[in-house]
Amino acid sequence: MLLSADKINKNYSEKILLKDVSLYMNEGDKIGVIGVNGTGKSTLLKIIGQIETPDTGTVTKSPGARIEYLPQNPILDDNLTVLEQVLIGANNESRETRIYEAKTILTKLGIVEFDKRIGTLSGGQMKRVAIASALVHHGDVLILDEPTNHLDNEMVAWLESFLSKYTGAIIMVTHDRYFLDRVVNRIVEINEGELYNYPGNYSMFLEMKAGREDIEQNSKRKRKSFLRKELEWIKRGPVGRTSKSKSRIAKYGKLKESSVYEDEVKLELNSISSRLGNKIVELHGVSKSFGDKLVIDNFDYFFARDSRIGIVGRNGEGKSTLLNLISGRISPDKGTVAVGQTVKIGYFSQNSEELDQSIRVIDFIKSIAEVIKTPDGEITASKMLERFLFDATLQWTPISKLSGGEQRRLYLLSILMGAPNVLLLDEPTNDLDIETLTILEDYLESFKGAVIVVSHDRYFLDKVVDTIFEFQGEGRIGKYLGTYIDYLADKLDEKEQERVADGAKVVSIREKSSSKLKLTFNEQREFLSIDDDIAVLEKKLDSLAIAIGSETSDYVKLQELGDEKLSLEKALEEKMERWVYLHELSELVAEGKVKC
Repeated sequence: MLLSADKINKNYSEKILLKDVSLYMNEGDKIGVIGVNGTGKSTLLKIIGQIETPDTGTVTKSPGARIEYLPQNPILDDNLTVLEQVLIGANNESRETRIYEAKTILTKLGIVEFDKRIGTLSGGQMKRVAIASALVHHGDVLILDEPTNHLDNEMVAWLESFLSKYTGAIIMVTHDRYFLDRVVNRIVEINEGELYNYPGNYSMFLEMKAGREDIEQNSKRKRKSFLRKELEWIKRGPVGRTSKSKSRIAKYGKLKESSVYEDEVKLELNSISSRLGNKIVELHGVSKSFGDKLVIDNFDYFFARDSRIGIVGRNGEGKSTLLNLISGRISPDKGTVAVGQTVKIGYFSQNSEELDQSIRVIDFIKSIAEVIKTPDGEITASKMLERFLFDATLQWTPISKLSGGEQRRLYLLSILMGAPNVLLLDEPTNDLDIETLTILEDYLESFKGAVIVVSHDRYFLDKVVDTIFEFQGEGRIGKYLGTYIDYLADKLDEKEQERVADGAKVVSIREKSSSKLKLTFNEQREFLSIDDDIAVLEKKLDSLAIAIGSETSDYVKLQELGDEKLSLEKALEEKMERWVYLHELSELVAEGKVKC
């Protein structure tokens, strides 16, 4: 055992986050922590990392066990360079090795200016530097709070692969369901202060939680039946009341007060939107540069009323710029952006900058609408807040007191309450819990309008979009029909076509000077076996093609199969070139022009 947290209790004011919970971490554990925003996920990580102390309970780690902690919002030293920040704590003996590792990890995370000062970096770049710092020191226990935020899709895939092979124990909070499915071997769910442990990955958690909830529902029905009987018994009148069993009355009172009868509050979203005409958004020859950097070059696209567009690409390539052009926040250098008269844009930005931290939750929502109309009728601002898991206490709380995830959820509600018919979502999955994301996905399925989303969440893209825009650099935007998994398959096909087009041309041996050639003994042996070698490679490629065609959901597996396919094709190409060489050489031997 590397670390244990025993009987942890933690409250904030009147809010109970953790109630007498215990968690144990052994070597090889890779734990994903999930739960609704504001339930204490980050607090649990801080307590385990000994950054924060519990009200009661103890945290114990094995002697010599090293803990590396990545906070959700890291605080770095503005005066240090990137490399100096990452190497803090590295001893002199391992420094050279750590420098190489640090540069490798930073490069994978898109940071290549190692001497740049921390104070000049963006928030996203700082988070990536902090990730590199946590990874490079090889902690026995690695604690990660939302590690995939501010990473593009390629970086997330790399980090997923890195952590899958990580030898130490890991505990992380993340909303990325593919990430949870492929990295963790244990799920811990926080619900109303309680901790529920599930062995296995996210898919197994879903199966086991469904089973647990079925059992709880059955138990709830049985206990409700008992309550009804006890209630009838209690109400039989005053005659003989004093002779009634005190234990039965006490048991009834305890069960009545028990929260087991309260139905779990679920976040609900109804499709709220305004009428949308035929003309949505049209981009005609749009170009945009920032200084010398061209991010969008002569781009045309007509968005339909049912468009479901996912935008991917490396950080800094211009994904958010496209949303800002559509929304009118910035203007193109060239071309035009035409927006239909009935279009009402709801823009869910990355930073929730519209939230005034000083006002109360209820006042913020009422400033947008006191009452809203939904397919189910009119709903007050207070009732809508309840649907978004803001109870009476939270509604009268200043926004500044909410957790980061709760603020994102409130911001999402504020956008939807404006009844938009075109939704622009810029990294909507950052800081939102999985339950909120699941119901947002369901909401978008029935949303009567266009949805354009920038996201690195592959699961979210696979569920929501049917077209991918890829920012490819130098202003180019590629268009791919289908979900994210379809886009990856198309990218593999493109790589294969490029390889064939750019492949080295076989130079005929007959163009070389035959006087310098000789068929050696080893080449004679190779000549006899090369046909069989080629047949084996071709058979492997046929099997691989079938595997790729049948893989429709696991994008990591698809990438692995694609890499293996490219490797086999390269080996086959080399064998074919060798086959041509040996056959022509053998013909020259037969003609007496080359000696054996």
